[in-house]
Amino acid sequence: MSVQPPIHFAPHIPEQVSFDRHELGRILALYCRMVAMGEWRDYGISCLREVAVFAIFRRTAESPLYRIEKRPKLRARQGIYAVVGMDGQILRRGHDLAQVLRVLERKLIRPVD
Repeated sequence: MSVQPPIHFAPHIPEQVSFDRHELGRILALYCRMVAMGEWRDYGISCLREVAVFAIFRRTAESPLYRIEKRPKLRARQGIYAVVGMDGQILRRGHDLAQVLRVLERKLIRPVD
C-alpha cells in the first residue's frame, strides 16, 4: 500500500484580472466626459493573467494615449492602480482609483481666456 503525500491547497489564483463594475463605472464616466469634449474617441479593454488594462485612444489606428492598469500583485507595495502615458511613463499610481484618475480629470478643467 502506497501513501500519497498530503495535497497542499494554494490560495485561489484567478485566471485573469478584470475591472469590477464600480471600477469600470468610474473609468467609463471619465471616458464619456472626455469623448463629449472631443478629446478621446476609442477605447480597448484587455484582461490578462496579471493585469487588466483600459486603453484610451485619440483615434482607432493609433497607439493608446493613456492606459489605466490594475495589477493586484502590487496591492501591498505601490498600489493596485496606475495611469501610464503614451511614452510608458507612470503618471500616477495608488490604491484608490478615484485618486489615480484625477491626473486625467485635470484635462477637463481648461483655463478661461
